[in-house]
Amino acid sequence: TGYEFVCLAGFSVSIYDVTSRSVYLRWPKFPGTFSYRVMATPVNTLGHSLSTHFSDVTVVGTLTSLAPNTVYTIKLDAIDKNGMTLAEAQTMQLTAPEIPIIEQAYSKLSSSITVEWAAVAGASSYLLTAQDGESFIETIVTNSPGTVTGLKPATLYKITIRSINAGGRSQLSPSKKAKTVLAAPILTASSPSYNNIVVSWKDVYMAVGFFVSIMRSDGLGSMLKENTTNTSLTFSSLDPGTLYTIKAHAWDANGIPGDDFTYNQRTRPHEPVDVQVAFDGGALRATISCTPSEGASSYIMAAYSGTSKLNCSTTSTSCTIASLVCGAEYSLVIVATNEAGSSTPTEAVTFKTVPCAPERIVIEEDEPGNLAVSWSDVDLGDYYVAFVKSDDGLEVHCNTSHSQCHFQSDCGFTYFISVFAYNKAGQSPLGDIFNYTTAPCCPSDFNPVFVSSDTVQIVWSPVRGAEMYETKAVDWTNELLCNDTATVCTLSALQCNTQYNITVYSFSEIRGSNTSCASKHVVTVILFFLLGACCPSGVKLYRLGNNGIRIHWWASEESINYSTDLYGSKGNFTCTPNAALNYCDITEIPCGDVYTVVVSPVTDKGSKLTFCPKKIYSVIYRGKRSAEHNQMLHGNIE
Repeated sequence: TGYEFVCLAGFSVSIYDVTSRSVYLRWPKFPGTFSYRVMATPVNTLGHSLSTHFSDVTVVGTLTSLAPNTVYTIKLDAIDKNGMTLAEAQTMQLTAPEIPIIEQAYSKLSSSITVEWAAVAGASSYLLTAQDGESFIETIVTNSPGTVTGLKPATLYKITIRSINAGGRSQLSPSKKAKTVLAAPILTASSPSYNNIVVSWKDVYMAVGFFVSIMRSDGLGSMLKENTTNTSLTFSSLDPGTLYTIKAHAWDANGIPGDDFTYNQRTRPHEPVDVQVAFDGGALRATISCTPSEGASSYIMAAYSGTSKLNCSTTSTSCTIASLVCGAEYSLVIVATNEAGSSTPTEAVTFKTVPCAPERIVIEEDEPGNLAVSWSDVDLGDYYVAFVKSDDGLEVHCNTSHSQCHFQSDCGFTYFISVFAYNKAGQSPLGDIFNYTTAPCCPSDFNPVFVSSDTVQIVWSPVRGAEMYETKAVDWTNELLCNDTATVCTLSALQCNTQYNITVYSFSEIRGSNTSCASKHVVTVILFFLLGACCPSGVKLYRLGNNGIRIHWWASEESINYSTDLYGSKGNFTCTPNAALNYCDITEIPCGDVYTVVVSPVTDKGSKLTFCPKKIYSVIYRGKRSAEHNQMLHGNIE
């Protein structure tokens, strides 16, 4: 530290540089001065004062041979030619510490040189300088060792050091030369397959060889080491999907290693194994799964069918591929991926989707009560199941490897029919649902009832599926029809004593007429009926004695038998004549009564037809008992 002391105004002394053993001063000219004298006296230490003289034209000066790290009082005198002091100035100054001596300088990194030296008393810091030709780099450090950074690799530098305190800097130390080590090779790495890593780098200036090592980053396993003069290297037999730490450095002609370079590289994952395909309930999507691959971060699953490709990416080991096509065969491959790339694809796994729904479904009744369902074969279908559900809720099915099924059917039902194809993947999608309505049932519980000799009435119970009925009466030459939605029909204008074929048909709008009613005995409603003989004509009464009557008529056919009935309040009387006779006698009839007389044909089975005309006759008895009995018999008596 300098302290300036001025004895006369305008005259002073200043310090502009200090070293370990020198002080550099500056002062102004003083008029009349013949010479200048500078004296340095140590403060608080034993030592001799040092002085030197300068001519009157000199305004700068140097005091040398001072002691390092010492505070001096510096006095400047302006002296005339007679040796008298004209003016004086004074200051105080601390000299710099002793010059350090470099013990060694060496390079551990390509961008720096480390310097070691013995500590210097009084030094608060040190200035290190590395010089390369005209360029240099300086660094201030506080103690040994110190490092100069920012240097160029593989470069020879001249190294010097100065000690520093509050007073200034020491002179340069004797220099030492040191060369920075080689730069590190800048590595790039890749994993072309799951068990190797390729490492490459650019050539390094002044390098004659390279050292490369690789080891699992988790510390497991052993380290692999290689020396090479090439700029690439392949490490094989590595673990798949594993992170490795790679270190490399170059060495020079003296075998001195350069900087290390560290690079982390993961191997590709191994291809997945144990590939499984599961179908979701016959739907057109498949869940793909596999065993996890070490180090894999994701999986890509691809299914190919012809020119179609479906992908699925996932970070897990299971993924669902949707939008599959029915009746198709797919080839499935899986690759595992990580930051290093993809594994090799798995060996292709072939799977088949569910078959498509059967088409061209045909429903026929090959005969009443037998429903035949047929369809076209589908690709990849192993077997088929046809479902038939009637409108009353009952469902049956047929399992077959063929393309046709037969079902029992009933008349008057609507059946809903669907057909599915199956294979190991599951059930085909739902196709069209067809419906088929069988012919309506045939009325079977009817009997004709004659309401007159030319009119018959037919009544039956409603049958399932029928919307309308047609009743038909047919003889050899004529046909009578009755169409109605009711379950009763009256046919008139029939010919007596004529055989009719009476049939009741059922109709529906969907299926039309059930023609089987004419041929199927189990449901036939055909009735062959012989219409009764015609009623006799010309019925007359003849009196036989006092209480007897002969009834006479004209027969319609000679082969017809007749029965005569009298109905009165005092009793009923019947007379059946012998065959081929056209009269009948009834005796012992109570007199004094009114009788209804009916002559009816008798059928082969012995039943009488009751629709013939009735006639009323009155009988008056003639005799001695009363006047009433003596009257004539009335009512067409001859």
